Order: sequence, then structure tokens, then C-alpha cells
Amino acid sequence: MDLNFENLLYAFGLTLLAGLSTGIGSALAFFAKKTNTRFLSVALGFSAGVMIYVSMIEIFFKAKDSLIRVYGEKTGSWITVAAFFGGMLLIGLIDKLVPSTENPHECRMIEDINSPEAAKCQGVLMRMGLFTALAIAIHNFPEGLATFTSAVKDPTLGVAIAVAIAIHNIPEGIAVSVPVYYATGSRKKAFSLSFLSGLSEPLGAIIGYLILYRFFNDAVYGILFAGVAGIMVFISLDELLPTAREYGEAHLSIYGLVAGMLVMAVSLLLFI
Repeated sequence: MDLNFENLLYAFGLTLLAGLSTGIGSALAFFAKKTNTRFLSVALGFSAGVMIYVSMIEIFFKAKDSLIRVYGEKTGSWITVAAFFGGMLLIGLIDKLVPSTENPHECRMIEDINSPEAAKCQGVLMRMGLFTALAIAIHNFPEGLATFTSAVKDPTLGVAIAVAIAIHNIPEGIAVSVPVYYATGSRKKAFSLSFLSGLSEPLGAIIGYLILYRFFNDAVYGILFAGVAGIMVFISLDELLPTAREYGEAHLSIYGLVAGMLVMAVSLLLFI
């Protein structure tokens, strides 16, 4: 493997482009109308679909494969499940330590999110956006390392992986930006937070190359990914879907959920 400057720069450039594609999804906040709670309901359901599908179909099984390679079929499978529910336990504890003073059930039937009665609901959305950004940033960190190392070893493979990651980072950008925009009314804040969550991907490449590459083995990768999958599923079930149902008609959030799963499924299939 030729680790010359050109190869490293090329690999880092691919990783940077893949990570910053969250900005494409977050840019949708610039076109959203803050009074449209039906759009918010669908968008939050869409975000939940993205996170649940990628967690259960992609991240969980990547984690399991890595841990089975290290510990064998039975032990690796048990560690995967333990790490998955460990991630849920971790985000559940954080949820308890950072309680919300707002009651999302009071947001039911609010048609104008700019209205005074909607102000109490905005803390719920902001907290949701921050948690989602954190989960996606953690998820993107090892993803950036994987993209970078793949591109260094095989530039053609690196392009395919980077494009696939870029495609499924777009709906992740939506997952962060929409609740933040509806909470703050600031397109700039929504875009910035979503954009920053994508920066963890090139950051993972840099830190991985400088420090962690020699220590980042299949066991660490598997435990981290399984934990992140658990975190993302918990956020979807505990935060995104309940709030989506409060803001819209009963089926809107489910339509969004199915659409999010479909978009993520197609993005993962394109580069098999």
C-alpha cells in the first residue's frame, strides 16, 4: 500500500465529501415553512425510518460480522446484542439526566408552530435535534475511518463507498436539521448543527490515521457500531415518532417512516 501524500489527500477528500453531504439534507430547512406542522410530522417520521432501517439492517449486522470474526458465532452474537442494548441503556440514562420540562402531548393539534401555545413545545424539538446530531456524529466517526482506509487501499473501492455513504448521509442531514429549525426558527442553526454532525466523518479519518488506526480492530468497531445502532433506535422510538404523531394526523408519521426506510434501503442497495 503506497501511503504517499497524493493517496492520503485523495482518501481524505473522498471522506470529506461523503461526510459533508449531510449539508444537502440539512439545506432542506431553507425551503421548509415553519408553520407547516404536517411537513414536520412527515419529516420526523422520515428521520425515524432512516435511523431505524440503517441501524437494524446495516449497522447492527456490520457490528455482528466484526464481532463474530473476533469471538466466534455464539459469543460474537451475544456481545453484539449486549452492545446494542447497552447503547439503548446509555441514551436512556442521558435522557433521564437531561429531563425535558416540556410535555410533548401538549403539542397536539397545534397548527402554527409560531403561535404562543407552541413555544413550550420547541424545547422538545431542540433536544431531539441535539440527540440525533450526537448519535449521527458518533456513527459517522468510524464510518469516516472506514472510508478513508478503504480509499487508501483501493481508490476505486473508496469512491464506491464514499458515494454510498454520501447518499445515505443526506437523509441523516434531514433528521438533524428539521427538528432544530422548527425549535429555533433559525435556518442557519439548523444547517450548522447538521453540517457539524457530518464533520465527524473527516474527523474520524484524521484521528484514525494519526492515532487510532493501529488500535481500531474488529472488536472495537463491532462494539461501537452495535452501541450506536441501539442509540439511534432508542431516539427514533422515544423521541422522533411520538413527537411526529403529536404534530400531524395519525398516519402521516407512518408514511414518513416508510418513506425514510425506502430511501435508506435504496441508498444502501445502489452500491452493493
